[in-house]
Amino acid sequence: MRNPTKLLSLGLQHVLAMYAGAVIVPIIIASKLGLTTTQLSYLISIDLLTCGVATLLQVWKNRFFGIGLPVMLGCTFTAVGPMIAIGSQYGITAIYGAILASGLFVFLFASFFGKLIRFFPPVVTGSVVTIIGLTLIPVAITDMGGGETAFERTVSLLLSFGVLIFILLLNRFVTGFLRAISILLGLIAGTVAGWFLGLVDFSSVGKAEWFHMVKPFYFGWPTFEISAIITMILVAIVSLIESTGVYLALGKICDKDLNSKDFTGGYRAEGLATVLGGLFNALPYTAFSQNVGLIQLTKVKTGKVIVAAGGILIVLGLVPKVAAATTIIPTPVLGGAMLAMFGMVVSSGIKLLGTVDLNRQENMLIVACSIGVGLGVTVAPDLFSDLPAGIQILTSNGIVAGSFTAILLNGLFNMGRGRQRSGQSTDPIPSSSAQPGTQESSA
Repeated sequence: MRNPTKLLSLGLQHVLAMYAGAVIVPIIIASKLGLTTTQLSYLISIDLLTCGVATLLQVWKNRFFGIGLPVMLGCTFTAVGPMIAIGSQYGITAIYGAILASGLFVFLFASFFGKLIRFFPPVVTGSVVTIIGLTLIPVAITDMGGGETAFERTVSLLLSFGVLIFILLLNRFVTGFLRAISILLGLIAGTVAGWFLGLVDFSSVGKAEWFHMVKPFYFGWPTFEISAIITMILVAIVSLIESTGVYLALGKICDKDLNSKDFTGGYRAEGLATVLGGLFNALPYTAFSQNVGLIQLTKVKTGKVIVAAGGILIVLGLVPKVAAATTIIPTPVLGGAMLAMFGMVVSSGIKLLGTVDLNRQENMLIVACSIGVGLGVTVAPDLFSDLPAGIQILTSNGIVAGSFTAILLNGLFNMGRGRQRSGQSTDPIPSSSAQPGTQESSA
């Protein structure tokens, strides 16, 4: 593709398709951890920049890393709940210690992931993703009802449900690229409505600088907590499973037969991107599936477009005013958009569970007990406070507790059984997950 204008416009389309998902994650984390507006602006900026670098690492295939497919990388919503839980319990530096450790784990053990993945069939990953989605829904509901007085809550609810209805109508009546950016359009429309209601403050945009440099360990030196590291490693494994589905879909679209070395290169690129996220206090990264749908829509399969998109993200990440403009989005507007996105996380989990033979009592028990334990620990974390510290590593976080329950019960009921006898697919990447529409596609 020799036309620079067309190349940049196609790259910008990919940026817009993933932009809402890229910025809303740091906004949620910052609001729950009590970060200042300046800190939030930095987090958004460094996230955009690292998204761009991570994307370039994935497109640049070499003997060490990269899959060479037109893959866009961004922060997975699977990591939102765990990061909030880790930050609330141990502080923000523990988040980045866990991100660094999980990134190193993925990078070092990428070639062995094919063996490890057998412990994460759809009955396990579906349960884990469902737990994560369910634990995120209350975050969206709380933001939807923002406001202290009855009048403020009423206005907030009207605005948030207006955003949600607007997003739903876009998905009902428009197609193609506009549908792909429905969340972004909903955020923009909601912010405009919030401005008329006096809910938008532009002061942060005026104070923000036009250019800044990257600052390693912006929030302080990382700290390492065992339970936090275990949590993020589990999140990384689930994210790699989802990324594998994206790789398979893109391989089919680009008429490329992928082998084990291709997958290993892709996993290593994601691991390296996550390490960079830890070093520069950004976020963990995974393949974004909504960009697969955009490639299907435009029929443009060249990696040059994705390189252009990565470059645009890097430029945006170096301009704090862009990040500051994102921070003006009213909380109720975020709540309405998040309800749709986090609901899609739950839907993705249910979609994975749809590939499982739930006529088998054993699989029903795996799903029931893992989701029950995960939600139970989330709702009543103090219930296990008197247990030994070694056991509390597994009970201090609902995601970890639910995941380990699913893994152990799957080992008890299904490991060692033949495919026909176990009544479920032995492939942890069911064909449905290789299509656009996984959790990131909601963005």
